[in-house]
Formats: sequence, C-alpha cells, structure tokens
Amino acid sequence: MNTIHVAGGVGVADTAMASYDAALADANLHNYNLVAVSSVIPAEATVKRVAAAPDLGPPGNALTVVEARRTVGPGDEVDFREGGRAGAEDAADKRAPRRRPDVAAGLGWATGPGPGIFYEVTGEDPEAVRDRIHAGLDDGIALRDWTFTDRETHVETAPAEPDRYTTAVAVAAYGESEPIL
Repeated sequence: MNTIHVAGGVGVADTAMASYDAALADANLHNYNLVAVSSVIPAEATVKRVAAAPDLGPPGNALTVVEARRTVGPGDEVDFREGGRAGAEDAADKRAPRRRPDVAAGLGWATGPGPGIFYEVTGEDPEAVRDRIHAGLDDGIALRDWTFTDRETHVETAPAEPDRYTTAVAVAAYGESEPIL
C-alpha cells in the first residue's frame, strides 16, 4: 500500500442501503467489503484525490477505508431556522417552517514527511463541513509531535431528493483490496 485514493460519490434510491450502494458505485468502491479504520495515514503512503477510485482488486475483497457518509430519507425534515426545534421556543408560531436537509460528507487530511491524519465530517452545509474539518485537523495535529506541511479537503454534496433516500460519501481507500477468505 503506497497510495490512498480519496474519492466521493452521491446516490439516490428507494432505500437507505441502496442509496449508499449507489453513492459507493459513483466513487467506484461498491464492489468491496469496506473495513473502517481510524484516521492515521502511514508515513510511506501518498494521498491522491481522484474522481473515482481505480480498480483496487477483485469484487468481494476487503478494502481498508476511512469514510464520511450521510444519508437522508423521505421522512427526514428539519426546522428551517438554525438550531432545529430548539430554536422555535420563542417563535410566535410554534410550528417552525420545515425543509429537506441536504447531504454533505467530507474528508480532510494533513500530511508531511512522516505520518498524517484524516478527519471526517458530515452535515448539511458544505462550508460548515469544511470548517469543522479544518477545526478537527487543527485538534488532531495539536495531539501529535509530527511535522505537517500539507492539507487538503474533499466534500461531496447533494440536495435531498423528495420521496427517496440520498447519500453522499467521501472515502479514503488504503491501497489494494485483500481477499477475505
């Protein structure tokens, strides 16, 4: 494993799992069994952002990943105001306006001459997701006595589809897949 490929995707389908599978297909990562790890980048790895992951081995293999994933469905609505329902206590009309939330999933990474870190965030607003990624990277960097010289982010976003499930994913795929059996 020398290259970690960062790819993202969006999927829409009639079930939450099908929309997740479609989002993974959009990133070309749908034919693997994903094995999630925490967010440390090995020193010998290179992180490369790609539109879609290349072929990383046979279908059904295990693939090590760091993943950000957000799914919303037909029944998911939020109050239009900041703060959700909690923001409506003092409103003249206790029925706050409702809207469908968007989906945003993002990864940020900080690297240098040695090991690095990923930080994953999900939400509705891509700029808020980016801000939280940067804050998380700052905190992660502060915990480590390593040299970090480069930072990047990748955020996938989509408007929620009415009456269907919508998923956004951002995935860092570590190297090649490996056989499970």
